[in-house]
Amino acid sequence: MQSDPKSRKASKGTVQIKISNDRLQLVFSHAGKRHYLSLGFTDSKTNRKLAEARARQIELDILSNNFDPTLTKYKPQAALSTTITPIVTPIEPVLTPGQIWERYTSYKASELKETTKQYHRILGTSLERVGDVSVLDALEVKARLEKITTLYQTKRCLMQLSAACKWAKKHGLLSDNPYEGMANEMPKYRYQIEPKPNAFSEEERDKIIAAFQSDKRKGMNYQHYAPFVEFLFLTGCRPSEAAGLQWKHISEDYSFVAFISSIATYRPSLRVDGSKNNKKRRFPCSEKLRQLLQSIRPEAVTPESPVFPSPKGKFINYNNFCNNAWNKIVDPIKPETTPYSCRDTFITLQILKRVPETAIAQWCDTSVEMIQKHYADHLKMMSLRPVD
Repeated sequence: MQSDPKSRKASKGTVQIKISNDRLQLVFSHAGKRHYLSLGFTDSKTNRKLAEARARQIELDILSNNFDPTLTKYKPQAALSTTITPIVTPIEPVLTPGQIWERYTSYKASELKETTKQYHRILGTSLERVGDVSVLDALEVKARLEKITTLYQTKRCLMQLSAACKWAKKHGLLSDNPYEGMANEMPKYRYQIEPKPNAFSEEERDKIIAAFQSDKRKGMNYQHYAPFVEFLFLTGCRPSEAAGLQWKHISEDYSFVAFISSIATYRPSLRVDGSKNNKKRRFPCSEKLRQLLQSIRPEAVTPESPVFPSPKGKFINYNNFCNNAWNKIVDPIKPETTPYSCRDTFITLQILKRVPETAIAQWCDTSVEMIQKHYADHLKMMSLRPVD
């Protein structure tokens, strides 16, 4: 059987596939009469296979003297009652980025943490502001995002839209994912350009702790946060874990700290079980850490009370702490850092002190591979020398 639309006239009993008015058509001769049967399908790989199957059916019917001269048997409408089902490409509805995002996040909601859901809501707000534009018009969507939000928020939205459109394509809501690779074409994040951890030296660490302890600026001073900062340096935990720590998580003899939950950095009232990696761990206290915890424990305290309360007695709002206390105290000592640099410092200094990386990985809820790849920064390298 010939299936090339440009092939010559087919021999008797052979069904030829052609294209007429952008639709697949079967052309053949039988009993001296030329037949033209339009299938109504566009020319695609899937539809051509269907056309070939229909052509073979006609050829077999001709050979077995079962041919239907009315062609009713071979028309697409009749095929609905046979084992061959025509695949017709549906016309896609015009879905906006906000609508695709809403469907995608609703589908994923049952498997996500509340913090991730909140992050999705924040992105959804930006995507809703894009307005009534087709999600397939990726260039227009990008242009609108750049007008209403920051460059890096635009990049985050495009990355997440790519995931949403990939899901939509899988489930037949879209025929294409125009956002694939688009975010990678935008400027890189700092952690991509400078992937090394931004650790402090021991001298810088001690200066930062002392600066918090001695802060006496008029109005709002930041002495209150000194134990919180020292705890970050002594444990290498994530700031959200320290901010959410309660006295029930500290053993009575101060021998260990149980990291079993954290609070959202953008909403301290939102608590999440487990760590970033959905794990719970016990951190053994050094003597300095034991002394710190003993010194800050109030006489009257409940198990639910925060270990490091805000000045108003609530859980610390991480974003407020960063934008005010951290930036004003730490920037003069070393600019362009965040409280996460305390984690980098702890891990790096433990490496320099030759603590086994397996132990550091367990203490900090990470992996040996991650430590070897990302935390063996210049402090470690500067301590090494070539062997003569």
